[in-house]
Amino acid sequence: MHIEFRHLRTIKAIHDTGGLSNAADLLGITQSALSHQIKGIEDQAGVELFVRRTKPLRLSAAGMKLLAAAESILPQVAALEAEFEGLITGKAGRLHIAIECHACFEWLMPVLESFRKAWPEVDVDIRPGLAFDALPALRREEVDLVVSSDPEELEGITFTPIFDYEPVFVAAAVHPLAQKTFIEAEDFRGQTLITYPVDRHRLDVFSELLTPAKVEPAAVRQVELTAMILLLVASNRGVAVLPDWVVRQVRYNSDYVTRPLTAKGITKRLYAATRTADDGLPYLSHVIRLARQEAVKLQRP
Repeated sequence: MHIEFRHLRTIKAIHDTGGLSNAADLLGITQSALSHQIKGIEDQAGVELFVRRTKPLRLSAAGMKLLAAAESILPQVAALEAEFEGLITGKAGRLHIAIECHACFEWLMPVLESFRKAWPEVDVDIRPGLAFDALPALRREEVDLVVSSDPEELEGITFTPIFDYEPVFVAAAVHPLAQKTFIEAEDFRGQTLITYPVDRHRLDVFSELLTPAKVEPAAVRQVELTAMILLLVASNRGVAVLPDWVVRQVRYNSDYVTRPLTAKGITKRLYAATRTADDGLPYLSHVIRLARQEAVKLQRP
């Protein structure tokens, strides 16, 4: 038995309108064509779908089963067609984001709050890219955007700059190093360094300063929350290196100070990595634009 969507629509139209003539008008076909279609379905099924000689035309037991199938399947088909239309027009889609910047969660949430209001049909999710290789996952289409400060030459991947930031040294105001105008790698010897719980190569203090200088702090203490890192630093339990915008965003008191790393300071850039094939997606361009706008707010003292 071969049932097509048009057969399901026919059964439902006849049931809803109560007759062949009205159903034919609703479907935009002639009554003769409609009768021929019904006979074809009945011949395939080997059963009658209607109780003849009733007004309004009434479905048989077999017809009711086909109607139940129509009422279940047709809404699903309509919803699928609407989703496909959204994908074609760029109104719907998927935006799964991986973040290689631990401190970026707080910055990104206002961006996504604005984004969801503008693109309610886009499925949004965030995955911490610190737990897996985010860029290979982007190429495998497991995620759609990676926030990273380490661009690579990868075929099919576009790195769009979002904003520049400066990793800064943070210490208690009473700490001896607070008296210096800038901090060098050697200053970390003998210090307890408080960091986010991520691999060293993903931390600016190691990748940009300590590892090249072959300097090892006395101890490394890993803390999940930025506010707790600053609390420990203000209590003189250790020192930290954080993005300048993070310190500005969560500054609660004057019990700690910030200093540049090296005499010239260190500048890093944050990027949005996406698949080059997705460059034309309007919602992808919009989320990057929102990210840049939010970044402007982060630079304000």
